[in-house]
Amino acid sequence: MLLREELFKSPSMNNLSKTKLSLSDLVSEQNIVVAMAPLMLYGPLPHKNVFKALIAAEYSGVDVEVVKDFEFGVTNKSPEFLKMNPIGKIPVLETPDGPVFESNAIARYVARLKEGNPLLGSSLIEYGHIEQWIDFSTLEVDSNLSRWMYPRLGYMPFVPQVEEPAIAGLKRALAALDSYLASNTYLVGHCVTLADIIMTCNLSMGWSVILTKSFTKDFPHVERYFWTMVNQPNVVKLLGEVNQAESIPPVPSAKVAAKPKEAAKPKAKSEPKKEPSKPKAEEVPEQDEAPKPKAKNPLDSLPPSTMILDEWKRLYSNTKTNFREVAIKGFWDMYDPEGYSLWFCDYKYNDENLVSFVTLNKVGGFLQRMDLARKYAFGKMLIIGTEAPFKVKGLWLFRGQEIPQFIMDECYDMELYEWTKVDISDENQKERVNQMIEDQEPFEGEALLDAKCFK
Repeated sequence: MLLREELFKSPSMNNLSKTKLSLSDLVSEQNIVVAMAPLMLYGPLPHKNVFKALIAAEYSGVDVEVVKDFEFGVTNKSPEFLKMNPIGKIPVLETPDGPVFESNAIARYVARLKEGNPLLGSSLIEYGHIEQWIDFSTLEVDSNLSRWMYPRLGYMPFVPQVEEPAIAGLKRALAALDSYLASNTYLVGHCVTLADIIMTCNLSMGWSVILTKSFTKDFPHVERYFWTMVNQPNVVKLLGEVNQAESIPPVPSAKVAAKPKEAAKPKAKSEPKKEPSKPKAEEVPEQDEAPKPKAKNPLDSLPPSTMILDEWKRLYSNTKTNFREVAIKGFWDMYDPEGYSLWFCDYKYNDENLVSFVTLNKVGGFLQRMDLARKYAFGKMLIIGTEAPFKVKGLWLFRGQEIPQFIMDECYDMELYEWTKVDISDENQKERVNQMIEDQEPFEGEALLDAKCFK
């Protein structure tokens, strides 16, 4: 392609970016068109990070070619490649002035080769907003999507405790994006910018592999935006037809089996602390941490309650027969509606609970993370159904009239559930509380896969 090589110097950008003067710059000042060899891009296809530069080039009229015969794991480990990127990551763009690596940086470089490129906005504030959404796309969307998707594809070890916060983080990011797109067609301004290209590329692989319709339906404005972008002529030319994933990839069984062994190792390492010969210096960290509990929890300042939570927990644990007559009756005899409140919770994404042990691990992880509330709460979690998708529902007793704020702040799982305060004047709701406390089966017409207690 014939390209005029000019200074990237736009008054509207307040001279944000400049390049060095070269012979080609001087020639271009005389309006002479210079033949320039295409920029060479190292990376495999199809790959979302390679597409970022190619789509930016398509919009900008810049000639970028993907190096032929690139073999991932071989080419990028060669001495020649490592001179361009010392850690061997792809993609890398080879330019007349030297290599550029990191996909977002490459896309920016390509876009800036065109003076006044609308991909970079028409003002300083638009440029700032483009950079803002590029960072959001990378840190909030792509990061969480990758931590969910790559272990499922077998590229990384699968760890339920890693997947859960990744999915929660992705949903939080898409919810924020959906809210913004409710009144905006594109991320910045009224036309496609570099932010849209990077966001679309970051979403594209996930959309085809793991983001099923049942997942994205909660984000209708993101859906509209994505389908608008992938059908832009300059985008579809490179991405081709994009089809949405029909199911979530199953967990690679071999990798799942390996994790419990790894998880057990840290516990074993704590044993050396039992050695009697160890000096007192090892106990210093425990002494240093001792003052922390002194920070008074707001719940400790509430008026005294007639209900003693530990007494209820003992009654629950020790009742082996006649549960209704002993434990359930005892609960209501003890219950103080002024000092405590009851809450139902329903998992928002039950259609994703397709594997029984993953669902059980999900609930188990939630209960572990609720340990900070043990002094102020009691909970029952039911995993319902004999076939996927499994339903997760729960009942929680909390100190005070609202869900404690410190729990909402510290336990990310809370936002994965719909919370409804129990109206104990409603006999139907009260009976539902009874059924959940005693693990009644069938529950609401279905068998229980399992029931877990937090006490």
